Amino acid sequence: MANKILVTGGTGFIGSHTVVELHHAGYTPVIVDNLSNSSIKILDQLEKIIGYKPEFHEFDLCDETKTKAFLAENPDIKGIIHFAAYKAVGESVQKPLDYYKNNFVSLINLLDAYRDKAINFVFSSSCTVYGQPDVLPVTEAAPVKKAESPYGNTKQVAEEILKDTASVHKNYNIVALRYFNPVGAHESALIGELPIGVPQNLVPFITQSAIGKRGKITVFGNDYNTVDGSCIRDYIHVVDLAKAHVAAIQRMESGKSADNYEVYNIGTGKGTSVLEIIHAFEKSTGEKLDYQIGPRREGDVEQVYGDVTKSTQELGWKAALGIEEMMKSAWEWEKYIKNNPF
Repeated sequence: MANKILVTGGTGFIGSHTVVELHHAGYTPVIVDNLSNSSIKILDQLEKIIGYKPEFHEFDLCDETKTKAFLAENPDIKGIIHFAAYKAVGESVQKPLDYYKNNFVSLINLLDAYRDKAINFVFSSSCTVYGQPDVLPVTEAAPVKKAESPYGNTKQVAEEILKDTASVHKNYNIVALRYFNPVGAHESALIGELPIGVPQNLVPFITQSAIGKRGKITVFGNDYNTVDGSCIRDYIHVVDLAKAHVAAIQRMESGKSADNYEVYNIGTGKGTSVLEIIHAFEKSTGEKLDYQIGPRREGDVEQVYGDVTKSTQELGWKAALGIEEMMKSAWEWEKYIKNNPF
């Protein structure tokens, strides 16, 4: 019998791709999502990819009663991959209480419901915990700096909650994955990123601009101390990222964890500038982009990319897909949703 893995936020961008990879790895994914930032139609898309509609439960994990009832009714769940959280940096600055309430209460309710059971728990964390690193590439041993936003702070404090919980409740096996910048879409072009309103991230803004939904792209600053003056990030294909979650579950299941709380950087280990992303999109799709150079944007980190030695050695995982594959798949998805609106 395939192990059941609960995927919270499983109809979202990274969650839906992880559902696919869990299926491919022989697991049975079970989705909980309140659909606050995703579409119920993603279940139909997942069915087209994996051949069946995953088990789905619609409720808010901030509801303690419903969370405990769900886990009581599903005692055969062997692992949890927790994506369900608000994630827009700018919005978190405007609505800090919403972010603190949603991101902390949902996590605490999940952990509390499993207080006395053995469980493997993968947490969706972020490289935002590093701020502007002193040394690049940044390793997992780098200091966690003061967060630039309430969103970033929720990731830092959530990691502390997990670490403190693991130190007392040894029944928990916990892995926190610190993502860099997830982009791209599934090769089928049936699932991908579905930002609500104006995209906060570069790649969906690029694809929406290319298809005519948005105006000119602004590159915020070209006077940074980088290869071409634009900011540098570590971009990772969402399918590679999804596979990292499967690898984390497998590490815990196999008893290989060195401790019951571990953290890993999940990226490519290579930085790519904003202008390099734009040129890669043009090269891989044949589409010309309309962009301009604007002033620097407040709060932007000049450059950050991860050292992925630890995740390669311990998780046995490595990013396989490059920038052009990320851009091409994101573009195929954008064209798909133009003809098949959600």
